Amino acid sequence: MFCSSCGATVPDGTAFCGSCGRPIVGYSISQSSAASPAGAAAMPAAGVIAPAGTAIYAGFWLRFVAYLIDSAIIWVAAGIIIALIVGIVGIGFFRNFAGQMNTPNPVFPAALLTLIFLFAGVLIIATWLYFAGMESSETQGTLGKMALALIVTDMKGNRISFGRASGRFFAKIITGMVPLAIGYIMAGFTEKKQALHDMIASCLVMRKS
Repeated sequence: MFCSSCGATVPDGTAFCGSCGRPIVGYSISQSSAASPAGAAAMPAAGVIAPAGTAIYAGFWLRFVAYLIDSAIIWVAAGIIIALIVGIVGIGFFRNFAGQMNTPNPVFPAALLTLIFLFAGVLIIATWLYFAGMESSETQGTLGKMALALIVTDMKGNRISFGRASGRFFAKIITGMVPLAIGYIMAGFTEKKQALHDMIASCLVMRKS
């Protein structure tokens, strides 16, 4: 057989090329077992890559960076929407509205609070649809997770439903209530790198193999 890297001829069953030192394509554990002593037949050869189906869980920092990317995307989208609204209504409308706030008329403060709550509600709904929709889609992850090759699965590694993705999203409220962000930091030290909301929704965040 031949080395796929340098083309040198190597004996059958050889793990590494004697010329360039690179692993030989086609070398397997079974070949090494055949050439090894009976007592060492179960030992894998050095340099053998783990099977493609092996689970690789995403740790805290990878997930944190993905969250920062998603947050930036959401706020940029919100900024564009606000700019469009200002462009349609006109800056003068908001100046007049702000000027009326100094009057004793209680209608304008109430109207301002209504606008704030309306904007917050729309932002929460849009964020929920973004996370739950994309994590339950064929991509199994948001744009931030896709950028880092991460996917959200159930405990068996399967694609989750929109309902479960929604439960995972709103479970973050409970995670956020844990002091010192421990609910999120759990993704760095639990066995399957699960944050609290992952455990509540029975989900995993994994790296694509």
